[in-house]
Amino acid sequence: MENPRFEGKRRVLDSELTTQAAISENVLLFDESYGLGKDLLGGKGHGLVEMTHAGLPVPPGITITTRVCNDYYSNGQRFPKDLMDKVMIKIAKIEERTGKEFGKSLLVSVRSGAPLSMPGMMDTILNLGLNDEVMQFLISSTNNQRFAYDVYRRFIQMYGKIVAQIDGKEFEELIDKKKSARHIKQDVELTAEDLKELVLEFKKLYKEKSGKEFPSNPEEQLRSAIEAVLLSWNGKRAKEYRRFYKIDDSMGTAVNIVAMVFGNFGDSSGSGVGFTRNPSTGEAKLYAEFLANAQGEDVVSGARTPFQIEEIHERFPDLYAQLEKIADNLENHYKDMQDFEFTVENGKLWMLQTRTGKRTAQAAVKIAIDLVKDGLISEEEAILRVEPSQLDQLLHKHIDPAAKVNPVVRGIAASPGAAIGKATFDTNRAAELGNKGEKVILVRRETAPEDIHGLIASEGVLTQRGGKTCHAAVVARGMGKPAVVGAEQLSIMDGQAKVGETVIKEGDVITIDGGTGDVILGRAPLVDAEISADLDTFLSWADKVKTNGVWANADTPTMVNNAIKFGAEGFGLVRTERMFNAPERLPFVQRLIISESPEERKKWLDKLKEFQAKDFYDIFTAAKGRPVVIRLLDLPQHEFLHAAASPELAEPIRKKLPSLKEDNPMLGHRGSRLAITWPEIYEMQSQAISDAKSKVESEGVKVKEEIMLPLTVHKNEMSRLRALIEKILPNSPIGTMIETPRAALTSGEIAEFADFFSFGTNDLTQMTFGVSRDDAEGKFLIKYVEKKVLPVNPFETVDKDGVGRLMKISAEEGRKTNPNLEIGICGEHGGDPESIEFFVNEVGVNYTSCSPFRVPVARLASAHAALKRRSESKERKYSSTL
Repeated sequence: MENPRFEGKRRVLDSELTTQAAISENVLLFDESYGLGKDLLGGKGHGLVEMTHAGLPVPPGITITTRVCNDYYSNGQRFPKDLMDKVMIKIAKIEERTGKEFGKSLLVSVRSGAPLSMPGMMDTILNLGLNDEVMQFLISSTNNQRFAYDVYRRFIQMYGKIVAQIDGKEFEELIDKKKSARHIKQDVELTAEDLKELVLEFKKLYKEKSGKEFPSNPEEQLRSAIEAVLLSWNGKRAKEYRRFYKIDDSMGTAVNIVAMVFGNFGDSSGSGVGFTRNPSTGEAKLYAEFLANAQGEDVVSGARTPFQIEEIHERFPDLYAQLEKIADNLENHYKDMQDFEFTVENGKLWMLQTRTGKRTAQAAVKIAIDLVKDGLISEEEAILRVEPSQLDQLLHKHIDPAAKVNPVVRGIAASPGAAIGKATFDTNRAAELGNKGEKVILVRRETAPEDIHGLIASEGVLTQRGGKTCHAAVVARGMGKPAVVGAEQLSIMDGQAKVGETVIKEGDVITIDGGTGDVILGRAPLVDAEISADLDTFLSWADKVKTNGVWANADTPTMVNNAIKFGAEGFGLVRTERMFNAPERLPFVQRLIISESPEERKKWLDKLKEFQAKDFYDIFTAAKGRPVVIRLLDLPQHEFLHAAASPELAEPIRKKLPSLKEDNPMLGHRGSRLAITWPEIYEMQSQAISDAKSKVESEGVKVKEEIMLPLTVHKNEMSRLRALIEKILPNSPIGTMIETPRAALTSGEIAEFADFFSFGTNDLTQMTFGVSRDDAEGKFLIKYVEKKVLPVNPFETVDKDGVGRLMKISAEEGRKTNPNLEIGICGEHGGDPESIEFFVNEVGVNYTSCSPFRVPVARLASAHAALKRRSESKERKYSSTL
């Protein structure tokens, strides 16, 4: 199934895919792999191959293709018999190129690499190939005992955690104990003797937990590490990440084996992460972080706070100049912002990774616009660079700039937007509360990939450690969640955070501002986002491409105004029942329902008509000539009788309720059925619409009203109610919502009396599946998705095979009867990107309608759908000429 969140990336990826006949080999050196795609090499391998081909300084290495991963799982997780033979043949080639021998002086890293970026979600092992004998050679050849023991303890720690599945905290506790005994704070302050002792303690821990001695055979180590990386494809955090981003489980991961270069060699060495542009703002400026005397894991884990780009420029000017040049080369080659990793070994720069960088929505839009201005990509390519769902981030609330707030601490602003929630210090607790609907902020010393389920469920994340490229920052940006990292004045331990005399306890409400780095006790006042100039420009490009209208659901003038601000071209659903629930109207509605005669009902309807006429006047005025689809009253009568609006109504309502009781009110006397038995209600509403239209047009504003009948299931309902309305509104288009399977299947008959159809996809989904949405989501639907009984929640993304098939039948048969039939969507699916693609390209709707704040998302999703259809049409034409 295609993935809507990665649709743009997938289109870029498609151009890099490997042809079926291109190659059959599954173990390849980097310089043997040029021209192969990410589908085989994975993103990391593909980047290393491209950089090698471009002549950038990349250590030699091997990629094991994704086919091996897929074969491994299809064969019951059996390790391929001949794989190690092939790997060792390629290792010999690396030995020739480096002048080093594996099992003596050549150490390697073993890294994952999926076709689509999954930062930190799978496993990596560094410094592989070490044993006691190799250690002695390393000490004598480098004359650096501290370096050698630091490399060894790191290897045992990573191997033990990933291969032997020993809790990583147990290794960290031994390190903390050692630092405490020495009265030091940083790992870099540990001496060679300290690290030598840690190696022995780590080996002892390994044996206690695994029941085996730590393996000394480098080839055995390599085989186990390769299998651990393959297994990590189906690890808990990887599956959580794929489920959140809707990434296909069948892609698999490649495995990359790369000659080690060492950033922990001393003060002239280090490791870093960079972006060719700012991933938070999109600013066209190198953005990087660097830790001296460190390996890459130290940077991304957030265990130490690295130098920022300004400090790199000042302290390491030669390195900065090299990084700037490489960043320019990478961006010109890939024509997109790149995220890269690098290591400096004794002053020499090595590139270890490049990939399309995760970015905020704000950055995505700005980068796309700037790349068009720079002549690197077209407007249409720019449209595909931004995922529709990302635009939700741009509509996040932020702290009111006029409000006086007193931050208790300021950290590093790592991912924009403001979030309010209960401080929660345990990842599992955050996931539990967040999945129950509570607003939580995950607060940690630093996050690790294992925290992914807590991050997904939280409103935002706050960490004591880390920089702008640490795990928490990268993942939060990708998810569009606010993040404040590196708040080093905080002391987080024992389920609370302290800064000075202030204590933040579990459950305390805090506000974090990912745009400023501020952390505020309590709830700060938030304000809605505005459409920026960049977003306005970008969406204007999308509007030029899309072929369908994007309308909004709006019941009040405020909603209408908001929708227009976000670019709505019309209003596909104006619900009238909500207007009846207003406190000043409810007494009249209740008196109407308990009335015993048509004359008495008319008396109260006349009162309500005055309110309705004002409602429609306000909406028509606000709409400023845009189409307005008014759905006539739909709710069951009992919905208005929960409590008496005044004391004198209590007894009459009590007497009336038994006669209105229904076993299943939502399938009972409501919608068009109510109008067939009480036609005077729709007569009143039609007259109110007519009166409002006359008044608005007398003031010089054009009105384009359309009348929608709810819950029509038979052509006779449609014909009778159309005749009723036409007596009052003879020139108004009249249509119906298609909400039931019967209406969809008999659309050819209903279309005889309809000018338009609008699919009410929420009710159509309920009735097709035979479930109540609230009950299903609360009881079993989420489990159905987790267990893959259903691919997605059908109330979030339309069920194409069932509900979608009914929609296609309805549209086809309706247009056979009435070729001019207009078709729209007014359910919540009208704002879901994947559903929009289906509605536009397969159902052939004229417009989609969604909530006002989803309008920008729908505009971009509609453009994506149009471009996909255009691309597929070109491919069909090309294929037909072969």
